[in-house]
Amino acid sequence: MGLAWRSELKILYHMLLSPIRGHSHAERLESFYQGQATGYDAFRSRLLHGRQDLWGALPVPEGGIWLDMGGGTGWNLTYLGAAIDRLAHLYVVDLSPSLLAMAQQRIEHAGWRNVTPVEADVTQFTPEHMPVDVVTFSYSLTMIPDWFAAIDQAWKLLRPGGTVGVVDFYVSRKYPATYAKRHRWLTRTFWPVWFNNDNVFPSPDHVPYLHDRFEADMFSERAGTMPYMPGVSVPYYLYIGHKPLEAT
Repeated sequence: MGLAWRSELKILYHMLLSPIRGHSHAERLESFYQGQATGYDAFRSRLLHGRQDLWGALPVPEGGIWLDMGGGTGWNLTYLGAAIDRLAHLYVVDLSPSLLAMAQQRIEHAGWRNVTPVEADVTQFTPEHMPVDVVTFSYSLTMIPDWFAAIDQAWKLLRPGGTVGVVDFYVSRKYPATYAKRHRWLTRTFWPVWFNNDNVFPSPDHVPYLHDRFEADMFSERAGTMPYMPGVSVPYYLYIGHKPLEAT
């Protein structure tokens, strides 16, 4: 069996069979990711859709401060490429030491002097550099128990006019707002149950809360393929918004 297949099977084991242990959210995250951190990016590239589209659509302000909340291995930074040099600083914030170790390797290999991995709770983290120009959540809101507090913290840290960008799994409300699609009952029921084993919780309330807290600049609802599940697609969304200029 080749190394690629061994890595793939290891990932699938930790996603589907390995028990998640721990008394705190941080302990449970590390229990889930510790055994799959080295193969995380290769597998997730086929599961976590829309990340490149989101990061390609976000502004990169000259001298700006960027927070990637739940940034894990720092894979998203590769979508910025040389544009990272325009930023004053970029923080990759996560609670998993194993994923952040991979982020540190990526940062050192790329030679990014303005990127810092930080082990912290995104609902409470405040960077040294304030205020913040851009906050991103890439498939992290569905893994944050107090996701509403994470969104509130992003709002608090952003300067007026600052940008928030989110890409994640979701399911619609039974009766969604006019700007959103209505998913079938099976979709709304199946995906929360399927992801629950990994402590991933697609929610019908993320999208409405983002629209409530920020002014939307772009909202796109899509569906992505699932590895080893031919013909099956999971709903996800891209959201870009900004903190109102009159906000204090």
